[in-house]
Amino acid sequence: MSLIRFQRVVKRLGGRRVLDGIDLEIERGETFVLLGSSGSGKSVTLKHLIGLMTPDEGQIWVGEDCVSEARGREMERIRRRFGVLFQSAALLQWLNVVQNVMLPLLEKTPLSEAEAFERARARLDQLGLGDALEKMPADLSGGMQKRVGLARAIVMDPEIILYDEPTSGLDPVTSRTIDGLIDDLRTRLGVTSIVVTRDLHSALAIATRIGVIHQGRIVEVAPPRDFVRSGNELVQGFLEAQYITRRGAWEEPVPS
Repeated sequence: MSLIRFQRVVKRLGGRRVLDGIDLEIERGETFVLLGSSGSGKSVTLKHLIGLMTPDEGQIWVGEDCVSEARGREMERIRRRFGVLFQSAALLQWLNVVQNVMLPLLEKTPLSEAEAFERARARLDQLGLGDALEKMPADLSGGMQKRVGLARAIVMDPEIILYDEPTSGLDPVTSRTIDGLIDDLRTRLGVTSIVVTRDLHSALAIATRIGVIHQGRIVEVAPPRDFVRSGNELVQGFLEAQYITRRGAWEEPVPS
């Protein structure tokens, strides 16, 4: 059984169907990338998955948990299965790097401050930020802020990580560094990743499968090798807009 299942999910906002009967399954351990233009329903899909929005119709499942029907403590328990990297990194500007990463541990676990510090430090070390513990967010580059946000997202050892436009606003070199971190977490920690992005270069680099959402509907789902050969006009529009040909590294076998 798939880890994540959207079943005929409909959401209306302002009289418009933002999600229009979404059917989608995501397997445990994969990196599923959801592409789409602005307003296509990408971020709304993520918000439904962690219960920040509730569908008007349909159901959303994470394993045996029905997210769309959960409330209160049940929803809080389900949310602990997730880590989230926000588009802006969403760091608290009055806390330093290690304090930002410690925060979920102090709020949601019985760990002491010393224990939370050690776990946060270990996660920052994993992401190459061991020498930035005492720095303030304002002193960090955009790429470093994203890495701190990622350390915070994984500090609770989630089984699923959601990435909302993880390379947005970053230069190409830093973007590819973030891609490498996402891929490393999948292979090393076995997490399931869902990435919302408009960056097709990133999608082809990290995805096990790529989906395209358009006007609230999933119109294509395929592995990178098949995606670049799709006859779907929307897919070809994405490829042409980002100057991607049908030959590239995505033709190599996906590591098992």
